[in-house]
Amino acid sequence: MTADLILHNAIICTVDPVQQTASAMAMKDGRLTYVGDSDTAMQYANEHTDVRDMAGAFLMPGIVDGHNHPALAGRTALFELEIPEIASFEEILELIECRASTQPEGTWIVGAGWNVGLLEQLNTATALQAFDAVSNGCPIVLVDNSRHNRWANTEAMHLGDVTSDTEGAMYDAQGNPSGVLLERAGLPVAYAAARQGGRSTEQEQQAYHHSLEILHSYGITAFQDAGVTEEILRALHGMDSAGELDAWVVSSLLMNDEVLGAEVLGVSLLEQAEEHSSEHHRPSFVKIFLDGIPPSRTSAMLEPYLEDTHHGCGFCGSTILSPDELYEALKTAAERGFGAKIHSTGDASTRLILDTVEQLKSDGWHLRCQIAHGQYVADEDIVRFKELDVAADISPYFWYPSPVLDAIKTAVPEQRAERIHPNRDLLDAGVLVSAGSDWPVSPVPNPWHALAGLVTRQDPTATYPGALWPEQAITLEQALEVMTLNGARMIGVDDVTGALVAGLSADFVVLNHNPFELDPADLGTLAPVETWFAGTKVFG
Repeated sequence: MTADLILHNAIICTVDPVQQTASAMAMKDGRLTYVGDSDTAMQYANEHTDVRDMAGAFLMPGIVDGHNHPALAGRTALFELEIPEIASFEEILELIECRASTQPEGTWIVGAGWNVGLLEQLNTATALQAFDAVSNGCPIVLVDNSRHNRWANTEAMHLGDVTSDTEGAMYDAQGNPSGVLLERAGLPVAYAAARQGGRSTEQEQQAYHHSLEILHSYGITAFQDAGVTEEILRALHGMDSAGELDAWVVSSLLMNDEVLGAEVLGVSLLEQAEEHSSEHHRPSFVKIFLDGIPPSRTSAMLEPYLEDTHHGCGFCGSTILSPDELYEALKTAAERGFGAKIHSTGDASTRLILDTVEQLKSDGWHLRCQIAHGQYVADEDIVRFKELDVAADISPYFWYPSPVLDAIKTAVPEQRAERIHPNRDLLDAGVLVSAGSDWPVSPVPNPWHALAGLVTRQDPTATYPGALWPEQAITLEQALEVMTLNGARMIGVDDVTGALVAGLSADFVVLNHNPFELDPADLGTLAPVETWFAGTKVFG
């Protein structure tokens, strides 16, 4: 068989356990036909073959992002008020005033990105008054950088029928809603905003196109969208039908919704999966929210949070679903042939997942199960991941000092807070571990910063000093596998991608440096020069 394209004189990290390195690749019709030495690769050439001398460049498989939200990122970038996570309270007000001053009174403004570490500062009557004063008569709701909590002005709360009796609505010293809405308390406001300013399918596709370009620029060629709605299903199907979906996309269909504002959930959404499945799009998982996030004390923890005025002493949080409800949700997924991605940041919710999977297995049910985030895991539960064939979706890309850790420390005792992401322990136990950006929770989906953090447990930008639980650092070889082949296995696309092996899709990245020649502290400087998907260059 002749090849369309041959790349030779390269340093190729295949992430193939059988043949770990190569110097050349041949490909035809988007698939790899040969991976090995340059002399043999040239036997696949004829007068029509494009032959490129790579001059010693480093090539590796395309990155698999095991957990992200491209639609959310694209919507915020194109249609919403984007707030940097480093913005102060005063800077947020300035951004609001600037946007509101250009809008007619009564126009909904939706935005995202404020730092969850500002929760307490926003939870006052004074903060709400300041918010209202710069709103120009517009109802405004802003989602935090975790995408779990909202800050709404008085007009937005009125239109969403939010009162002091709304579960999850924070209140000020006088007992009035402060505008801070935890988890599902923000959904009525999200629904009200969507009724006036919902996105069309064309706009959903524009948002996804925008995000795909960014993902390609970081070398990402496959990913799992970790919270897919009816609208996203339609957008992905339309893009792939038009030949515009240049990535392997696995959708996680919402079984319940605490934060995203979806109105079609559960079986009603699962029934749409087959008709929206296509060559590059596999709607093959469900998404279940089991708890929230530590900074807002909505994660379910085995030990108490720090005492505060709202929750008191001894508060550990709770799971969103009861054990019986989780069992039924997972059984429904298993009956219909779906895998499950379950949001769990607290060690108590993670234990409940493991207990439930164990019960399902004893009852004769089996499903692919991922614990998404898994930031806090009790030591005795780590080996249970392997025993129960549960994958660890470690996300977001923050296993080093960062604003996320600072926010967690406002709610969790410091010593416990820093025992986050036990990545080495999981790998040593034989657990399938894959990494996810959780973008836009991570401000950018930069897998090279993530790679550096996995190896060093230090901030690759050197903005935040020190190392976070350095005993959990892993090797570069392990990190590369976590970011590629493990991800493909976890999301179920290892039949087409994840390694550079003959027969698989020609999805690869040409890097600016050979990571094995860099000091570990410099791994964060890695960046794609080119990104290829199915034998076509999509970046560079």
